[in-house]
Amino acid sequence: MRGNTPSSEDRRTMLIALAGAGAISFAPLLYKLSETNPATGAFFRMAYAVPFLLIMVYFSRKEDPRDNRSKRLTFLAGIIIAFDFLAYHSAIDYVGTGIATLIGNSQVIIVTLVSWKLLGERPNRSILLSLPVVVLGLALISGIWDGEPYGEDPTKGVFAAVLAAFFYSSFLVLYRYSNRQMAPAANAQFDATVGATFGLLALGLMPLEPIGVQQINFGITWPSHAWLLVLALSCQVAGWIAITHALPRLPGAHTSFAVLIQPVLTIIWGIFLLDEAPSTQQSAGMILIFAAIIAVTMFGEAKAKPESV
Repeated sequence: MRGNTPSSEDRRTMLIALAGAGAISFAPLLYKLSETNPATGAFFRMAYAVPFLLIMVYFSRKEDPRDNRSKRLTFLAGIIIAFDFLAYHSAIDYVGTGIATLIGNSQVIIVTLVSWKLLGERPNRSILLSLPVVVLGLALISGIWDGEPYGEDPTKGVFAAVLAAFFYSSFLVLYRYSNRQMAPAANAQFDATVGATFGLLALGLMPLEPIGVQQINFGITWPSHAWLLVLALSCQVAGWIAITHALPRLPGAHTSFAVLIQPVLTIIWGIFLLDEAPSTQQSAGMILIFAAIIAVTMFGEAKAKPESV
């Protein structure tokens, strides 16, 4: 019988999820280095990943247990993440890498509650007590009480980041649900990335300039596209394959908290690589979120309702 603490297998899976989150924490920095607009950066980070994922799927030759419905759901999850990436990259331009990433990752609250309601995963006291800590940490890191301007257009940035959080949470719930049959991570990631590529292509060709969204620039320039290629390989392929492996093997709350390490690390990379200086309040928020992640990793558990037979 399993006790009230996560099993050793859950801990190993959590470490894989944390490694994936660490890899994708570099995504906003690589996007900024590419100096492309949001639609261009988001589209090419997906498009460049597709052939590498296809090669991995072909040579792994692992059996994919998913039925066609599950594969379609994975593709649909990719289309949803297209909206997230466009909003997220826009938020980065408006309000900076760290704050945009933090607000976008407030999905941890939504995923935990949705998983509780729809998937029957009732979080224990450790997870529930960690939620307000995370909310306070996000509020502190956002700098809303510092009285200092943060970003070129904070209003648009916060709005775009909140949209990103909504689409990101929808993606995580659907993506995890579509892979309940435990398909090889590369296969599921390939389907989702193809869906995101098509979704971003459609969005990137729409006349959205009136709301401040530029169309995709298909001109290949260097080193801009070199950075996007690095972004595709390190984050979209390696990082998300690790997270894809973990998503169906852990309760939604666990995975969401693991992915939440991304914005914290993004701020750390900003300090050392971009000479950013978080305020005292932001530093306190980072500590709170780290504490919540450690608490959920060690003591949190979401119990599923017994299935009827």
